[in-house]
Amino acid sequence: MINGTVEHVVKKSVLYSYVLSQPLVLYVDAYPELQNEILLKSEQLQYGEHGESVRILQLKLKKLSYYNDEIDGDFGLLTEHALKKIQSEHYLASYGQADKDTIRTIIKMEKERYLKQVEQLSESIYPGMHGEDVKIVQKALQYFGYYEGELDGIFGPLTKKALEIAEEEHGIELSEEVTRDDLASLYESGRDENDQSAEGPENTEVNQDAEEVNSTIEEKDQQQEKEIKKAEVTASYSQGAVEEARAMIGSPYVWGGESPGGFDCSGLIQYIFQTQNITIPRTVSEVWNFAEPVDSPSIGDLVFFETYKPGPSHMGIYIGNGEFIHAGESSGVDIGELSNSYWETRYLGAKRIIQE
Repeated sequence: MINGTVEHVVKKSVLYSYVLSQPLVLYVDAYPELQNEILLKSEQLQYGEHGESVRILQLKLKKLSYYNDEIDGDFGLLTEHALKKIQSEHYLASYGQADKDTIRTIIKMEKERYLKQVEQLSESIYPGMHGEDVKIVQKALQYFGYYEGELDGIFGPLTKKALEIAEEEHGIELSEEVTRDDLASLYESGRDENDQSAEGPENTEVNQDAEEVNSTIEEKDQQQEKEIKKAEVTASYSQGAVEEARAMIGSPYVWGGESPGGFDCSGLIQYIFQTQNITIPRTVSEVWNFAEPVDSPSIGDLVFFETYKPGPSHMGIYIGNGEFIHAGESSGVDIGELSNSYWETRYLGAKRIIQE
């Protein structure tokens, strides 16, 4: 019989001490079961929130093909839309918030994807083997935090050691030979996400450990949030403006165009700001003189370029991660990259629309 709770596994595994000593970005993407614990400790995630829990939620939504935007830890409209779609498909209340029932459903969906990988195992896996079957075993061990090495498909010392730890925790024989049924049992051994934690001495200790991990995460979240706010002080209109800009992607380029039927670069920007009830000048040079300069662009700021004539002659709206949305003659409304050699050599700077 398989024993223990997920929290107990995390505590005893190679992961637990690793969690407390490393930046979140180094470990959180690799250990789904730890992600599950972090999400389940969140009472509710909703529009406007920011932090590592939101980032984990976005990561899981992206793996499940419900979210196809930047994983930035900001709960925006696209994150809300992805949740509403899952909630609708699974007959949950479609509020677009990540409540307990929705989080448990997402965890269950993800685990089912891992179990489908297990079904692909062609034979028993044993020390010395290498190939895709071994990689499936490593992924299962990594899921629970037993394996922290590279997913190289080689059944070597690291894989064997991880199996020994799992074997000790769950009371099943794994280290000499691993079968499809063994891995399925390992996944199914995690506590039922639909059950609340039971009362008792062991769970009291486990909850204390989980609280310690979450306390560390919260501290790092707060520090991360301070750093982000320092680096990107966005205006109140930024979220809505960027969402509107994304909605216009694919519109054709038309010289003098000011509507979704066709835009030029300044017509696009003016249209976007009109949707936010903000009036700005019509031409690139006028907007350049109208807006306030900033040292580096934040989401919602405008980026300017010198293209066909001296001075500012082209602009776009910055959407983060070094990208901007603009209306270009060759591709219409599209996403550009500041690091692109063409734009990099023509970049003049960024400016922000200041609302009175």
